Amino acid sequence: MAADFAGKRVAVLGAGKMGGILLKALLDKGLLSPKATCATVAHEDRARCLTEKLGVPVGTDNLAAVRGADIIFVCVKPQVVQEVMEQIRPNVSPNQLIISVAASVATNQIEKALAGEVPVIRAMPNTPCVLGVGMTAFCKGRFAKPQHAEMASALFSVVGRTVVVDEKHMDAVTGLSASGPAYIYIILESLAEAGVKVGLPRDIATLLAAQTTLGAATVVLETGDHPALLKDAVTTPAGCTIDGIMELEEGKLRVTLIKAVVKAAQRAKELAYS
Repeated sequence: MAADFAGKRVAVLGAGKMGGILLKALLDKGLLSPKATCATVAHEDRARCLTEKLGVPVGTDNLAAVRGADIIFVCVKPQVVQEVMEQIRPNVSPNQLIISVAASVATNQIEKALAGEVPVIRAMPNTPCVLGVGMTAFCKGRFAKPQHAEMASALFSVVGRTVVVDEKHMDAVTGLSASGPAYIYIILESLAEAGVKVGLPRDIATLLAAQTTLGAATVVLETGDHPALLKDAVTTPAGCTIDGIMELEEGKLRVTLIKAVVKAAQRAKELAYS
């Protein structure tokens, strides 16, 4: 896979939180060549720090960064995507691939801003990509071809799992898998606090909570079984688990999580325009 990108020049516009995670992960995995990779940030002080940290040139000039690039990652805030696209338009051609991870920004918005038949992939990765266990959903723009989707899949597969969705589902993806790690961290924290409440040392309680969550998620992914079926397998008649589940249902954990995803997805629709 690395050989497929060995000769590719890559520019990452906006090496902030997600942009920085993707850039570092792809460099660490050897998929991108430091000599053929560059990035931008908004401030010169930050650019100097990242240049030293990542070993690739980081500047503040988006237009210069995309000149001659084969792949351009757009990782800036949704509110400034239009401005950045207008900045780089003179140096962008249909021979380049735009991969945007800006939440709520539609592919046709980017295409119109670039004023050409430029292939665009809209992706939504999440923060666990930093350790190679992320989840990325993506969709194709009007001018993106199958080979562009394959290229995006190869890039994001290095930092986790990928799935292709229709663009109409991208805001829902943002509410579920992009925001989801925060929900899981709250659940983990709560489980660990519960362990402390019943007498466990905090470090042991945290380990038990984290590994249990990892194990349960792995079983779902590896078996393909419905979570409800797996839950029933743990819940023995008149056992401990059913009492715990009754407390969860009484506390409306299920509906609260559903409402959290719905609310986050609704907010995702607004980001580019707020």
